[in-house]
Amino acid sequence: MSLPTGSHKTFRIAILGIYHESNTFVPASTTLADFQNSRWLKGTALLDAYRNAFHELGGAIEVFSETNVEMVPVFYAETTPGGTITSEAYAALQEELLNELASALPVDACFVVPHGAAVAENHRDMDGEWLSALRQFLGKAIPIVGTLDPHANVSPLMAGATQALFPYRTNPHIDQRETGRRAAHFLLSILQNNSRPVQRLWQSPVAISIEQQHTEADPCKSLYQFVRSLEEKYPCTQVEIALGFPYADVPEMGTSLLLISENGNTDFEAIEQELTAYFLQHKKSFAATKKTVEETLQRIPSSPKPVLLLDMGDNVGGGSAGDSTFLLEKLESTTHKTLICLYAPEAVAACKKQKDEQAFLLSFGCHPESAKAFTTISTLLGRYDGKFAEEKPRHGGQKTFDMGDTAVIRTEKGNTVLLHSKRMPPFSLAQITSCGIDPKDFDVIIAKGVNAPIAAYKDVCPTILQANTPGVTQADMTQFLYQHRRKPLYPFENVDT
Repeated sequence: MSLPTGSHKTFRIAILGIYHESNTFVPASTTLADFQNSRWLKGTALLDAYRNAFHELGGAIEVFSETNVEMVPVFYAETTPGGTITSEAYAALQEELLNELASALPVDACFVVPHGAAVAENHRDMDGEWLSALRQFLGKAIPIVGTLDPHANVSPLMAGATQALFPYRTNPHIDQRETGRRAAHFLLSILQNNSRPVQRLWQSPVAISIEQQHTEADPCKSLYQFVRSLEEKYPCTQVEIALGFPYADVPEMGTSLLLISENGNTDFEAIEQELTAYFLQHKKSFAATKKTVEETLQRIPSSPKPVLLLDMGDNVGGGSAGDSTFLLEKLESTTHKTLICLYAPEAVAACKKQKDEQAFLLSFGCHPESAKAFTTISTLLGRYDGKFAEEKPRHGGQKTFDMGDTAVIRTEKGNTVLLHSKRMPPFSLAQITSCGIDPKDFDVIIAKGVNAPIAAYKDVCPTILQANTPGVTQADMTQFLYQHRRKPLYPFENVDT
């Protein structure tokens, strides 16, 4: 399969992945059509789509292009985070992946791109399931190395099916391409040196609250510094953090770490003891005290403008619809000039019948508690095709976006609403600037996210506030009814050992 360093063998490396973040508390399912209408790529189309992207695939392609490797692009499917994937969709995805791989054999190795928090109706550990199916298909001799989103709920199946998995180290995720390079170099090292790496999964006793997962701020900033110190203390080991995804009701839900040794000589037990002590000592900082929405809104008048107001309960990047009018309705009764982007396909269709600067009655969105749409006298400011591009590394690693037919309206109270017909997380400032909107014209910009929008908006928003709003991605995970999570797990139960 592999040759010693110095060999001139051309390695054939398959590139493939199924990528989804599944929120099991979202009522609507994620279907096969959702994947097929989003990113469904085979063969050279995969390379063409990601060669220059800020995505991990772009990083891997870069490394493989510079080395003695024949890339074998197989299959990559991805769609916007949402509800649990249907059994039919998962069966079709796995069949497509294995069929395409069968046509591409033989290969010397596989570079894989799972998310790590995918859930199917018939397989709660969907990523572990398809990685295990891949391992069974290829046999034990073919190395499998890949990347993970740090919101992965890493399972023993995922770790057992692969030689190494590398989560991004930033949230917002601006190091995806670099993570792809790291993983690709590790895979090449296995092939060139005929090494036998060991990967061990350590599941912490803590689930880090979603709003505490910003890696440039504590508690995560200190956690990552501590982990880097462990790598210095145990130089043969890479210590990789998966912060976890609290909106998936699975046994693996929670924060975990992957310990990866290329030579297998590391004292994993000693590292795990130090990790246990650290997490127990700092557990309360990982949960934090939740502020009310009213307490957050009271900070706006004295804050430098524009304020980026993060709607955590309607986090599109966590699977929500992106249609909550909860904060808009709160701010309509104030003098703050506000901008919000909302998923509202029916309202966009209604706007097509109107003329610019014409006032009309329009209903859109949904209040998460009353389930009622928001209705206002609206003025149409413009219509757009919803396509835009991002030229800098941003959360998600993509360069091109399509939020569907789009309309921009002004409410009766003078606030601006960008209505789009495809669900779109706020990962790029170009989402609004492509529609002729200047962020500096507003006091408050509401973004449907928790940490991801920070990368896109921090340069124009001197103040960033997280609002603990209601919804299927609310910040307080203890308010969700879990049936499958592991116990004990802080903050649900107290943990001392």
